[in-house]
Amino acid sequence: MPTPIISKRAPIYADVPDEKWNDWRWQLSHRLNTAEDIEKVIALTDSERKALQTQGLFRVDVTPYFISLIDPEDPNDPVRKQIIPVSEELNAFTSMMEDSLAEDRHSPVPGLVHRYPDRVLMLVTTQCASYCRYCTRSRIVGDPGQTFNRQDFELQIEYLKRTPQVRDVLLSGGDPLVLAPKILEELLTRLREIPHIEIVRIGSRVPVFMPMRITQELCDMLAKFHPLWLNIHVNHPNEISKELAEACDRMTRAGIPLGNQSVLLAGVNDCVHMQRELVQKLTRIRVRPYYLYQCDLVEGSGHFRTPVAKGIEIIEGLRGHTSGYAVPQFIVDAPGGGGKIPVMPNYLLSMSDHKVIVRNYEGFVTSYEEPTEYKSHDPKTCKFCLSKRPEPGQAGLTGLLDGEQMFIKPQGFDELHERGGLQHRLKDENKWKPLGIGSSEPTE
Repeated sequence: MPTPIISKRAPIYADVPDEKWNDWRWQLSHRLNTAEDIEKVIALTDSERKALQTQGLFRVDVTPYFISLIDPEDPNDPVRKQIIPVSEELNAFTSMMEDSLAEDRHSPVPGLVHRYPDRVLMLVTTQCASYCRYCTRSRIVGDPGQTFNRQDFELQIEYLKRTPQVRDVLLSGGDPLVLAPKILEELLTRLREIPHIEIVRIGSRVPVFMPMRITQELCDMLAKFHPLWLNIHVNHPNEISKELAEACDRMTRAGIPLGNQSVLLAGVNDCVHMQRELVQKLTRIRVRPYYLYQCDLVEGSGHFRTPVAKGIEIIEGLRGHTSGYAVPQFIVDAPGGGGKIPVMPNYLLSMSDHKVIVRNYEGFVTSYEEPTEYKSHDPKTCKFCLSKRPEPGQAGLTGLLDGEQMFIKPQGFDELHERGGLQHRLKDENKWKPLGIGSSEPTE
């Protein structure tokens, strides 16, 4: 029999009536954020106390419910490490960035990121129920001065109305489920009024930080806006409580498909056996593991980083060793705005014009014979090819495969490689004079 999922409550909350404990508004209003408050639940280490007393670090707030999941006797508790700051956050590291994913550069209007052709990220708040110490958006999240106002919201909606290639909107922030219920409902209503918006997704850690927010009333409201999908964020099996299981059950019964996005964190979940338990527990509560992210290069997160090889090792230990739908994609979100890049073990070993060599999770190697007579579909007569959505900008590898283009050139490629032409242009503009073969110097 599976181990039963239990409920936990820290001793200092033993006398809190159930009606208060299970009220998400009470949880929000009683969050802990000072060394004095947190030390009532766990004994702080010197590193934690120093961080909590340091000005300028990323915001600290944790719900009574979530801090109750911590083992107060274990300074290396995996839940504790995610929400209690340590002095290592003060340390700089190579390639550290404020906006590691270059989201601001892909924002046509405030709070909206349009990086991929048919979908956008819509940031609707900068507030969360609790704050993860490795937050990708720590440059804005948690800062009351960075909130999105009504004018920003209207600009986002107007952009979506005039951008018909967008069919999928992901609501994030901050956390959309901390919004006032009427504001969230208005936002979803406005999105559903745009004909070309087919899918709405919500990224939220509220079910994990504060599962009592997932009321039946909320689920009924969300169900009015189908197709609506929701990804939660669980990093360790210890976060899967009775309350989270019940919250997920309410959402799935409302027809909301659930996925999970984890972040690979040193000292928290960088163990293949722990990851196997995590994905299996998630599928038991009807949450499909979706992504396992490599930790971003965000300021303050250096102590959480692992080698990319650790993520590949974890996928190696999941694929074939558990259900296929329990294996997430391992993702490196490319620094500089390149987007999500899936990385996985090499199962394709070699190929020829008629055969491929592949291996399985046990190391069993086999060959697969390719067809000798294959007639590809004709894109000139395929109704899907003929009616495909326009994709502005570079088509990427699909453009090469479709035959729409023959090559992809990086920015500045022509100037670099047309050396003769460039030399003549610069000479004509009187910006330099030739000194001899292979050398030149600027003019005065």
